[in-house]
Amino acid sequence: MVHTAESIEQLAEHFAQLPGIGRKTAHRLALYILRMDREEVESLADALVRVKEKVRYCSICSNITESDPCSICSNHRRDRHSICVVEEPQDVHAIEKTNEFKGLYHVLGGALSPLDGIGPDDLRIKELIARVSNGPLDEVILALNPNVEGEATTLYVSKLLKPFGVKVTRIARGLPVGSDLEFADEATLSRAFEGRIAV
Repeated sequence: MVHTAESIEQLAEHFAQLPGIGRKTAHRLALYILRMDREEVESLADALVRVKEKVRYCSICSNITESDPCSICSNHRRDRHSICVVEEPQDVHAIEKTNEFKGLYHVLGGALSPLDGIGPDDLRIKELIARVSNGPLDEVILALNPNVEGEATTLYVSKLLKPFGVKVTRIARGLPVGSDLEFADEATLSRAFEGRIAV
């Protein structure tokens, strides 16, 4: 049995709680921290504390921000007649990188998952309904993950929005660029055929 310093083991345990970090990687990170200059470690620690102190959720869209409202909601050049609904703040970041969508966002904070005990009251669905009922909207785009939970949430939210008379769409699904048909699963191919467009 290999014995290391207790503080290294404690740090490794903290790293192992992060998503995608296994025990081996956590231990490597802890040892890497040990080799870093004290100033670098203090700077990292300060950055961690700053994130917890300064970052909050936007009171309008629930995206993460340091100012409230966030830079997207407060930008008057954004199209205020369309809202893109996503599950998590990282989805906003992914869509913004494309420079394709110029409207506003609404972050639900997850997806419906009865098996995990996540129901409609655990998501920011009421806030979305309030935004739709208060604003002159042309379109609500549902950009949720293409899995069972995302599909269930899409159906649930679209039914709730129907009485408001707003156009409800979802992002297209299908084959990623650069992939081969032979490696695509049946569901992906089926969605690709459903969403086909004229050329």
